[in-house]
Amino acid sequence: MKIGIVGLGLIGGSFAKAYKEAGWQVLAVNRTRSVLDFAMLSGAVDEPLTEKNAKDCDLILVTIYPEAAAAWIRSMAPHFGTHPIVMDCSGTKEAICEAVFPVAKEYGFCFIGGHPMAGTQYSGFKYARSNLYHNAPMVLVPMDPDDVRLLERAEELLKPAGFGRFSITTAKEHDRLIAFTSQMAHVVSNAYVKSETALSHKGFSAGSYKDLTRVAWLNPGMWAELFMENRDNLLKEIDWFMQSMEEYRQALLASDEEELVRLLEEGRQRKAQIDGR
Repeated sequence: MKIGIVGLGLIGGSFAKAYKEAGWQVLAVNRTRSVLDFAMLSGAVDEPLTEKNAKDCDLILVTIYPEAAAAWIRSMAPHFGTHPIVMDCSGTKEAICEAVFPVAKEYGFCFIGGHPMAGTQYSGFKYARSNLYHNAPMVLVPMDPDDVRLLERAEELLKPAGFGRFSITTAKEHDRLIAFTSQMAHVVSNAYVKSETALSHKGFSAGSYKDLTRVAWLNPGMWAELFMENRDNLLKEIDWFMQSMEEYRQALLASDEEELVRLLEEGRQRKAQIDGR
């Protein structure tokens, strides 16, 4: 079995290591040639992914920024043939699916939007690890959600990564949900650490601080592109959050402990509901 990987950062590099451990032949391409050379030297990649050998792959994972991913797929479309499943791994789905679905239909290759729900605050091949996706969720956005055979094939080809579950959805629904579950968390974390108090927190912080600030250490260029592509959904979440925070603020301004207890209990109950307790 043969996999092609576009981009050898944390995401692509982790896929490369996982598939190599599973005994697959790994082909890859990366913007910076030195990273590709290192990946081949380390044994995670066998050879470069090219126009000539792309058609021989069973699966091609495109793990670069959304705009670059769409551009790469368009440029390679005449070379895929009909055998590989081509799948992007971007953090938003509407823009890339809208751009690539017509191209896939025109050239006759299978394209599925994908989003592996795993990562760390670090980036780059040096932080890639073969078990990054173990038991993590994987979201799939197919052109035809009723194409059961294609989805079964995609899930089979993704087995070496070790995903724990697969969710099938539309690009629109994916982006609506991801604005809350991922993008909003990054915005809040990144804004929170800008407090002047953060500079003197050492010795006064524990798990709650670490949990809330972990993703503040992000890749600004990548996340800015994702935020802009999902602008409307993210703005709705930010507006809701600011309105909610204002309720806590007003309770404190009014020294209204009863209202503050109500708000805190409301949040506690919502968390219990979400967790099924």
